[in-house]
Amino acid sequence: MTHHEFAKNRLVRFLYRWLPIVFGCHCRPERSFFYKGIQFPICARCTGVLLGMILGLATMWAWIPGLWLLILIMLPLIADGTIQKRTRYESTNSRRLLSGILYGYALTGAIWLFLRSGYRQGVRIGHWLKNRA
Repeated sequence: MTHHEFAKNRLVRFLYRWLPIVFGCHCRPERSFFYKGIQFPICARCTGVLLGMILGLATMWAWIPGLWLLILIMLPLIADGTIQKRTRYESTNSRRLLSGILYGYALTGAIWLFLRSGYRQGVRIGHWLKNRA
Protein backbone atom coordinates (compact mmCIF):
# COMPACT_ATOMS: atom_id res chain seq x y z
CA MET A 1 0.00 0.00 0.00
CA THR A 2 1.49 3.33 -1.04
CA HIS A 3 1.30 6.48 1.08
CA HIS A 4 -1.36 7.81 -1.27
CA GLU A 5 -3.51 4.64 -1.04
CA PHE A 6 -2.98 4.63 2.71
CA ALA A 7 -4.30 8.19 3.04
CA LYS A 8 -7.35 7.38 0.91
CA ASN A 9 -8.48 4.48 3.10
CA ARG A 10 -11.55 5.60 5.11
CA LEU A 11 -10.88 3.35 8.12
CA VAL A 12 -7.29 4.56 8.32
CA ARG A 13 -8.38 8.20 8.16
CA PHE A 14 -10.98 7.53 10.85
CA LEU A 15 -8.42 5.88 13.16
CA TYR A 16 -5.81 8.58 12.62
CA ARG A 17 -8.39 11.24 13.41
CA TRP A 18 -10.10 9.68 16.44
CA LEU A 19 -7.57 7.46 18.24
CA PRO A 20 -5.42 10.42 19.37
CA ILE A 21 -8.55 12.19 20.63
CA VAL A 22 -9.93 9.16 22.48
CA PHE A 23 -6.58 8.40 24.11
CA GLY A 24 -5.55 12.02 24.66
CA CYS A 25 -2.31 11.14 22.89
CA HIS A 26 0.48 13.62 22.16
CA CYS A 27 1.51 11.63 19.03
CA ARG A 28 5.15 12.69 19.35
CA PRO A 29 7.16 11.02 16.56
CA GLU A 30 10.11 10.14 18.83
CA ARG A 31 7.72 8.26 21.13
CA SER A 32 5.79 6.51 18.37
CA PHE A 33 6.26 3.45 16.21
CA PHE A 34 6.56 3.61 12.44
CA TYR A 35 5.64 0.98 9.87
CA LYS A 36 7.01 1.38 6.34
CA GLY A 37 7.76 5.02 7.09
CA ILE A 38 4.25 5.77 8.36
CA GLN A 39 3.82 6.86 11.99
CA PHE A 40 1.25 5.00 14.08
CA PRO A 41 -1.81 7.13 14.93
CA ILE A 42 -0.95 7.02 18.64
CA CYS A 43 2.31 6.84 20.61
CA ALA A 44 3.95 3.64 21.86
CA ARG A 45 2.36 3.87 25.32
CA CYS A 46 -1.16 4.47 23.94
CA THR A 47 -0.61 1.69 21.39
CA GLY A 48 0.19 -0.60 24.33
CA VAL A 49 -2.92 0.50 26.23
CA LEU A 50 -5.05 -0.20 23.14
CA LEU A 51 -3.46 -3.64 22.65
CA GLY A 52 -3.91 -4.42 26.36
CA MET A 53 -7.58 -3.46 26.19
CA ILE A 54 -8.08 -5.72 23.18
CA LEU A 55 -6.24 -8.54 24.96
CA GLY A 56 -8.38 -7.97 28.05
CA LEU A 57 -11.60 -8.11 26.04
CA ALA A 58 -10.41 -11.33 24.41
CA THR A 59 -9.48 -13.06 27.68
CA MET A 60 -11.72 -11.70 30.46
CA TRP A 61 -14.39 -14.34 29.74
CA ALA A 62 -11.95 -17.00 30.98
CA TRP A 63 -10.48 -15.32 34.07
CA ILE A 64 -10.73 -11.92 35.72
CA PRO A 65 -7.98 -11.01 38.18
CA GLY A 66 -9.01 -9.47 41.50
CA LEU A 67 -9.11 -5.70 41.88
CA TRP A 68 -5.88 -5.51 43.90
CA LEU A 69 -3.98 -7.51 41.27
CA LEU A 70 -5.39 -5.24 38.57
CA ILE A 71 -4.19 -2.18 40.49
CA LEU A 72 -0.75 -3.79 40.87
CA ILE A 73 -0.62 -4.47 37.12
CA MET A 74 -1.33 -0.76 36.47
CA LEU A 75 1.66 0.43 38.52
CA PRO A 76 4.42 -0.03 35.88
CA LEU A 77 2.80 2.51 33.54
CA ILE A 78 2.15 4.94 36.38
CA ALA A 79 5.73 4.60 37.64
CA ASP A 80 7.34 4.82 34.20
CA GLY A 81 5.33 7.87 33.18
CA THR A 82 5.74 9.65 36.51
CA ILE A 83 9.49 9.04 36.74
CA GLN A 84 9.94 10.18 33.14
CA LYS A 85 7.89 13.33 33.77
CA ARG A 86 9.67 14.33 37.00
CA THR A 87 13.28 13.35 36.27
CA ARG A 88 15.76 13.22 33.41
CA TYR A 89 14.95 9.54 32.86
CA GLU A 90 13.79 8.81 29.32
CA SER A 91 11.79 5.63 28.86
CA THR A 92 12.08 3.49 25.74
CA ASN A 93 9.30 2.72 23.31
CA SER A 94 9.47 -0.97 24.23
CA ARG A 95 8.97 -0.10 27.94
CA ARG A 96 6.14 2.25 27.04
CA LEU A 97 4.51 -0.48 24.95
CA LEU A 98 4.85 -3.16 27.64
CA SER A 99 3.65 -0.96 30.50
CA GLY A 100 0.80 0.22 28.26
CA ILE A 101 -0.27 -3.36 27.51
CA LEU A 102 -0.34 -4.18 31.22
CA TYR A 103 -2.28 -1.02 32.02
CA GLY A 104 -4.80 -1.55 29.21
CA TYR A 105 -5.40 -5.13 30.30
CA ALA A 106 -5.89 -4.07 33.93
CA LEU A 107 -8.12 -1.15 32.94
CA THR A 108 -10.39 -3.49 30.97
CA GLY A 109 -10.52 -5.86 33.94
CA ALA A 110 -11.34 -3.06 36.37
CA ILE A 111 -14.12 -1.76 34.13
CA TRP A 112 -15.48 -5.31 33.84
CA LEU A 113 -15.43 -5.76 37.62
CA PHE A 114 -17.19 -2.44 38.22
CA LEU A 115 -19.84 -3.15 35.59
CA ARG A 116 -20.42 -6.64 36.99
CA SER A 117 -20.66 -5.26 40.52
CA GLY A 118 -23.10 -2.55 39.42
CA TYR A 119 -25.24 -5.11 37.62
CA ARG A 120 -25.34 -7.41 40.65
CA GLN A 121 -26.18 -4.50 42.95
CA GLY A 122 -28.96 -3.45 40.57
CA VAL A 123 -30.40 -6.97 40.60
CA ARG A 124 -30.32 -7.01 44.42
CA ILE A 125 -32.08 -3.66 44.60
CA GLY A 126 -34.62 -4.84 42.03
CA HIS A 127 -35.42 -7.97 44.08
CA TRP A 128 -35.64 -5.90 47.25
CA LEU A 129 -38.04 -3.42 45.61
CA LYS A 130 -40.11 -6.26 44.14
CA ASN A 131 -40.43 -7.96 47.53
CA ARG A 132 -41.47 -4.69 49.19
CA ALA A 133 -44.42 -4.21 46.84
